[in-house]
Amino acid sequence: MIPLHRLPLGLLLAAALGCGASHAAAPAAATATATAKHAISHEDVWLMKRVGAPVPSPDGKWAVFSVTEPAYDSKEQWSDLWIKSLLDDGAPRRLTFSKGGESAAAWSPDSRQLVFVAKRDGDEAAQLYRIDVAAGGEAQRLTTLTLGARQPKWSPDGKQLLFVSDIFPGNAGEDEVKKSFKERKERKTSARAYESFPPRFFDKWLDDKQVRLFVMDAQAGATARSLLATSKVAAMPGFGGGQGDEGQSLGAIWAPDGKSVVFAASTNRDQQARASATTQIFAVSAKGGEAWKLTADEHSYSELKFSPDGNTLFCLTQAEEAGKVYDLERLAAFAWPMRSPQPQILTAKLDRSISRYALPEGGKRVYFSYEHAGLEQLHSIAYDGGDLRDEASAPSGAINSLNAGGKALVGVWESAVNPPEVYAFNGAPKRLTAFNTEQAAAIDWLPAEHFWFKAADGRQVHNMIVKPANFDPSKKYPLFAVMHGGAANMWRDQFVLRWNYHLLARPGYVVLLTDYKGSTGYGEEFARAIQFDPLKGPGEHINQAVDEAVKKYAFIDGGKLAAGGASYGGHLANWLQATTTRYKAFVSHAGEMDLVMQWGTSDSIHGREVNSGGPVWGGLPVWREQSPVMQAGNHDKGTGFLTPILISVGELDYRVPANNALMNFATQQRLNVPSKLLVFPDENHWILKGENSRYFYSEVHGWLAKYLK
Repeated sequence: MIPLHRLPLGLLLAAALGCGASHAAAPAAATATATAKHAISHEDVWLMKRVGAPVPSPDGKWAVFSVTEPAYDSKEQWSDLWIKSLLDDGAPRRLTFSKGGESAAAWSPDSRQLVFVAKRDGDEAAQLYRIDVAAGGEAQRLTTLTLGARQPKWSPDGKQLLFVSDIFPGNAGEDEVKKSFKERKERKTSARAYESFPPRFFDKWLDDKQVRLFVMDAQAGATARSLLATSKVAAMPGFGGGQGDEGQSLGAIWAPDGKSVVFAASTNRDQQARASATTQIFAVSAKGGEAWKLTADEHSYSELKFSPDGNTLFCLTQAEEAGKVYDLERLAAFAWPMRSPQPQILTAKLDRSISRYALPEGGKRVYFSYEHAGLEQLHSIAYDGGDLRDEASAPSGAINSLNAGGKALVGVWESAVNPPEVYAFNGAPKRLTAFNTEQAAAIDWLPAEHFWFKAADGRQVHNMIVKPANFDPSKKYPLFAVMHGGAANMWRDQFVLRWNYHLLARPGYVVLLTDYKGSTGYGEEFARAIQFDPLKGPGEHINQAVDEAVKKYAFIDGGKLAAGGASYGGHLANWLQATTTRYKAFVSHAGEMDLVMQWGTSDSIHGREVNSGGPVWGGLPVWREQSPVMQAGNHDKGTGFLTPILISVGELDYRVPANNALMNFATQQRLNVPSKLLVFPDENHWILKGENSRYFYSEVHGWLAKYLK
C-alpha cells in the first residue's frame, strides 16, 4: 500500500472526490446516533483530537492543518499534518506520519510544496523540512542549524525561504554558533547570570540567545545567510521579538517584490522592568544589511500581512497608552510602498480588540473576529475602513483560527459542546472535518446558556451557565462559580481542555462562568476598570453574579456554593476566601496570595505597577489592602479565612510562582483552616500532562463533594 503522503496531489483529489461521505456543517450535539448518551469523562476530554489552524494553499484549492492524537502516555501521542480539498466534500487525508509532530506549515507560491518545522530522528533542534505535495515523496530536511530554524516563509518567486533562528552573542556565522554551543555544553558550572529583566519566562529560565532573520535557497544543503549580521539595530541590547515557547518571534514576511523583508521587533526589551516593550515595524534588504524603521510612534505592531495585490501592508496595533492597564488591539493599514509612517486605523470606531484577521483575494475586504459576550464571530471591513459588516456566523461558539489562500477563507470553529473542527467561511460556515463529531454526539451535554445582569456599579455583566448530565430542572443543584484567568480574558463558548465546563459540572453541579470587570470582549473601559482595583471590584461582580444566578434559576441550591479558578481566577479565589464566608469550598490553582510577592517574583512586573498605580514602595494602599494574605485578620472577625480551600500549583510556574501557593497553604494551616496543597513538579502555569490532569480533576471533584454534598 502506497503511503498517502507519497500520492500526487491529483490522485489525492481523485480519492477525495470518490469519497461519498459528506462533511457539510452540522453541530455535533445535533447529530447524535441512537446510541445511549453518557456523562462526559476525563477520557472524553483528554482524548478528543486536537485540530490545528488550517493553512489554505495560494490557489485556494487545499488546506493543510495539524491533528494531534493525544494519549495519556506522551510517548504514545501522535501529531501529523493532514490535507483537505476545498473543492469537494471528500474526507481529509493524512500527509505525514511522524510522532514528533510538525508546525508552521507554509505553502509554496505555486501550491505544490510545503515547508514545515519538525524535530525528527537525528535532530538536536527543530529544523525546516520540505515535502512535495504534488509529486509525492518523503519530507526532506532543508536545514541542519545548531540552534534550529522556525517560522518559515516562501519568497514570492518560490526560490528562497525566510526563517528565524538564533545566535549567541558575538557569533558571526554557523561555525561560531556551533563552537559557542559546544562551549556551553562543556561548562562545569550550572550558574546563570543576568544583567537585564526578565531572567525567566513562563516556565523557562532565559538564556543569552539572540534572535536573527535568515534567508536560504529553498533546497537541501543550501547555505543560510543572516540578514541582520551587520545591523546596528539588531546589535542594540534591547533588540528582540515576542517571547514564545519556541523562542522569540519577529513576525517576518517578504515584501511583495521579494527584494526586502518586513518584520516587527522591539528595541527596548532590556527595559521591561520599568516600561512596556513596544514592537515597531522594520525592513531589511533580502541581501542583508542595516535594518530601517518604518513606523514613527510608540505603538506596538504585530501580525504583519500584505494584501493579495501587494499594495497594502496590514497589521494589528496597540496604542500602548501611558498609565493605562489595557489597550485595544486594532486593525491598521499602510499604503505600500510605505508613504507615511502613520497607519490608517481601520477599526478605530470599534470598541473591541481584533483577535485575528485574514485577506482573501477579491472584494478588497479584511475578515476578522473579535471577542464579544462569550462568542467570537466573523466580521469584515473594507480596505479603506468603511462598510463594517457582521458576516454569516455559526449561532454560538468561537472561531479560534482564520486564514486565507486565494479566495478561500478557512479556520477552526468550536463551542462548549462541539470540539474544534476545520470550517470554511466563504458564505455560510461549512464544516470540513469530522474528527470529533461522533465522540461528541455520544456525550450527554447541553449548550452553555447565556444571561446578563446589571451590577451594583451600573455595569452590564455577561455570564454563562453549564448544566450537568441528566439535568432535571425540578431538582436542586449546588453551584460552582469558576473564574477565568487574565484578567484580560473572557469566558468563551468553546471546548476547554484544562477547566472543561461540562467535566467540572459532571458530579451534579451547575457551573457559573462570569465575565467580571477587567474582562475583554466588552470594550476598552470595561477591561481597564480593574486599574487600582485589582481584586475587590471583580470579586464583588462574582458575588453579585452568584446572587443573580440563584435568583434567576430555581434549580440552583443557594445554600451550596463553591468558587474556584486558575491564574487570575486563582487570585480571585484567594481574595474571596479571605473576605467572605458565603461559599462552602474554594479551589485555587496558580493563585496570587500577596501582590508585593507576586510583583517581585513573577516574569512580568511593569504592568503590575501600572495596575496598582505605582511601585510597591510608594505607599499606595492597594498593595496591602488587596493582597489576600493581608486580610488574615478577617479570620478572627469571622468574615474570611474560614472556608476550606484546595490549593494547587506547578513547580515550573514562573508566571505565578509556587511561593504564592506555599504562602497560601502556610496561612491556612496557621489559621487552622481545612486546606490541601497539590504540587505538580513537572507542570508549569497549566496542567498539561494527561495523568496529572486526570488526578487534578479527581481532586477537585473530591474536594467539592466533601463540602457540597
